[in-house]
Amino acid sequence: IFLLIENTFCIFSRRKKSFAGEIVLITGSANGIGRQVAIKLAPLGVTLVLWDIDDEGNKETSRLAQQNGASQVFVYHCDCSRREDVYKQADKVRKEVGDVTILINNAGILIGKKFCELTDEDFEKTFRINFFAQVWTCKAFLPAMVACNRGHLVSTASGAGLLGLYRVSDYCASKSAIIGMMEAINSELYHEGKHGIKTTIICPYFISTRLSKGFKSAKPCLFPVYDPEYAASRIVDAIKKEKFYLIMPPAVYILGLKIFVPRKAVLFFQSYLKFPESMDEAYGRK
Repeated sequence: IFLLIENTFCIFSRRKKSFAGEIVLITGSANGIGRQVAIKLAPLGVTLVLWDIDDEGNKETSRLAQQNGASQVFVYHCDCSRREDVYKQADKVRKEVGDVTILINNAGILIGKKFCELTDEDFEKTFRINFFAQVWTCKAFLPAMVACNRGHLVSTASGAGLLGLYRVSDYCASKSAIIGMMEAINSELYHEGKHGIKTTIICPYFISTRLSKGFKSAKPCLFPVYDPEYAASRIVDAIKKEKFYLIMPPAVYILGLKIFVPRKAVLFFQSYLKFPESMDEAYGRK
């Protein structure tokens, strides 16, 4: 029901955003979803700013984006898990490129250990990359958006941020924190009259990137593992339509309705999907 209402509203009530002239910064752009989003945006008249620690991968993304029609691409080495690096590179971007108008926070990691196997350092690393990196980038670029009441914050969270899943307690916690932060930022912008700044929260199931380590869904008809190119096309479309949430596949909507779906039903459904077995197979190897 919620999915139908949201999509109907998007089709009939919202005009699509024009990307021409936008300065788009993508974190984690060297491969996977980040690279594919850059390629999808390349022919739309944007200036691309690519952040990653993988310099060779980032250069390849830049080459592919330019091959696909991007007129201006700026590549930066940035370790988003380091606050000082984020703020330093943000200053360079402002001086060399200009104020970022669309921020796409995509960088992330997934360790895949059980709760008692995770070290304190594992938890801290997951939160620095998955959550605090988004805190720092938003703090770096949002003030300029607020000043001109124009911009778009796009955060890659996860369906795991709506559910508690096997072997990903640190990941679920970090992604849930992103969702809470972005909803709070959206509330502040709305009540302060900054309606020109949009927010989009991306909550996918597994995408076939390096992060997934070959994870295979036992029930692909209900919970497919999407190809990065397809996921990127859905993300770009969600930004165009200025959707607040993009949750995919639709089945995640149902399990995410915690008020209406008993926890035991969610756990039973995870067993039916053989999610623990799939996670053990993908992440349980030494």
